[in-house]
Amino acid sequence: MVRVLVSLCVALCFLPSAHAEVKLPNVIASHMVLQRDRPLPIWGWADPGEEVTVTFEAQKISTKADDKGAWKVTLQPVKADGKSHTMTIAGKNKIVLDDILIGEVWLGSGQSNMQWSINQSQKSKEYTAAADRPNVRLFNVPLVQNKAPAKDVNAKWAACSPKNVGGFSAVLYHFGVKLQTELDIPVGLINASWGGSRIEPWLVEEKKSGGMYNGMIAPVQPFALRGFTWYQGESNVGEGMKYRDKMETLINGWRRVWGSAELPFYHVQIAPWSGYKADLLPPLWEAQVASLKIPGTGMVVCTDLVDNIKDIHPGNKKPYGERLALWALAKDYGKKDVIYSGPLYKGIKVEGDKIRVNFAHVGGGLATRDGKAPSEFEIAGKDGKFIAAEATIDGTSVVVRGASVTEPTQVRFGWRNTANPNLMNKEGLPASPFRSLNWQGGSAE
Repeated sequence: MVRVLVSLCVALCFLPSAHAEVKLPNVIASHMVLQRDRPLPIWGWADPGEEVTVTFEAQKISTKADDKGAWKVTLQPVKADGKSHTMTIAGKNKIVLDDILIGEVWLGSGQSNMQWSINQSQKSKEYTAAADRPNVRLFNVPLVQNKAPAKDVNAKWAACSPKNVGGFSAVLYHFGVKLQTELDIPVGLINASWGGSRIEPWLVEEKKSGGMYNGMIAPVQPFALRGFTWYQGESNVGEGMKYRDKMETLINGWRRVWGSAELPFYHVQIAPWSGYKADLLPPLWEAQVASLKIPGTGMVVCTDLVDNIKDIHPGNKKPYGERLALWALAKDYGKKDVIYSGPLYKGIKVEGDKIRVNFAHVGGGLATRDGKAPSEFEIAGKDGKFIAAEATIDGTSVVVRGASVTEPTQVRFGWRNTANPNLMNKEGLPASPFRSLNWQGGSAE
């Protein structure tokens, strides 16, 4: 009996192998959104040398799988038309994808404040009930680290509904809803974020890429998209300006693997929190402002949105997402009337016993959200000792003075872990903390 089984196993080993079916990565599937006005890479796997044909509307492109079974074609750019489309991929088998929309695709990443779901956020029942949005599509990447870039990821596209929105990133969802509402075209959202993560695992290196990039970003690359949103930095507090350099490595790396140096990258300046060690958070804020020197970037300030300074996760994620969307609307979608940034430090001028602070991005003018004098300004003289300053709005600048400082040399604003200053522009966007001495954030024009 054993001899018979062995003979049978040997015979089976020499039978012709079954042909592999044409396969696609999960990011290319029914219910996806294709990025309008961009070349559209479509890729997958088949038998080595197998001919694969991709048909989409009037386009029909054929190619052959390489010696490792990988294949790729690039469709010509298409326009958003409000219609549902079908795509066919045929080799020795045929795959038909349906309910495909054409619109805008954005990838959101970072740590817990990006990962934080609708269910975990304030007004979750309200937002869930209003989430019947078939023109918003969600792709939620699971938490995976890999030693090498992964080929695929266990996720799927879904039309946004009250049944599936609860576990999706709240910040990215509100960002997408704002865009979809303003632009009136479909929006696809890819969430790839991991709570507690540092920036390093997300980096693309020439040497060795980070495990989170390999497991969560590489599998969706080179899917065509408009740009990136990013909310991370809490786990890198204490690094100061080193974080700015890592941001540049991150941004340049992602742009490089997607083959476009112009993909926009908009990030959230992390929120105040009482749990940081003293004096460590403001230098990271400075690094985040300094990253604005990298072309095609933008930054959301959120010092006004903290409802519990003892919680590192602010509860109301909607304004975070909507403020990110303001950058995209202004910079990527030609909305000329959109004010997209709050006041950012530009420079100072000493005027006797006062210092005039100038700002960029003042919008319709400077204001305070409570109608009181600007708060959290401090001034110092030659001894470098700061005292609380009296501050007055004067046009597009703020004039500050301290009663005991007759020869002021420097000023700072909101320069502490638990800052909650009231200065904003008249459009309601808050000013970012700064220090005038050795400021490396740039003029922020």
